[in-house]
Amino acid sequence: MEFNEKLQQLRKQNDMTQEQLAELLYVSRTAISKWENGKGYPNIESLKSISKLFSVSIDELLSGEELITLAVNENRSNIHKIFGLINAALDLAVIAFIFLPLYGKSDGTYIHSVNLFSFTDTTPINLAIYWAVFTIIIVFGIAQFIFSYIEKEKWQGLSAKFSFIIEAFSICFFAAAKEPYVTALLFIQFLIKVLLLKKSAQMK
Repeated sequence: MEFNEKLQQLRKQNDMTQEQLAELLYVSRTAISKWENGKGYPNIESLKSISKLFSVSIDELLSGEELITLAVNENRSNIHKIFGLINAALDLAVIAFIFLPLYGKSDGTYIHSVNLFSFTDTTPINLAIYWAVFTIIIVFGIAQFIFSYIEKEKWQGLSAKFSFIIEAFSICFFAAAKEPYVTALLFIQFLIKVLLLKKSAQMK
């Protein structure tokens, strides 16, 4: 008997609905339905909770092959999570672009490096775009951390993709605005994200 059949049998033997089991395991009813239909496995923590709830060992719940599959899936999920956290940290690192002296300000004779608060040698529209771009990237970074914490992998992935697109736009924009330091730093971040995206895709 496969895990999905065992879980369904245990639930019915204990007169539980999928909703009731989901509440006890702190997961969604959709997750229970997915497990019972053989479309996935719970993570290690949920598996321990199922084992404790129904007073059965994990070995009784899963066959050797299923345990290997679960371990592989768990390992893959953890690596994706790490990649996501690195991506989020890169986005939050953009905060430094506001405070570091990366922008050239002319006093008529010399060009001094200043931070974004002191930078005035551009049009008001361009300056507004600078602030908007950095704010959006930072917000996406925060969103990725939150989605990672509450284990919303799909939303974390979407946030990372939108951040990727915004960063590609920002590189082109800052290059056109002749801001070499910001452009170079954003480009380095972008390359790291490309590598993470490539590694993540290879593991699917």
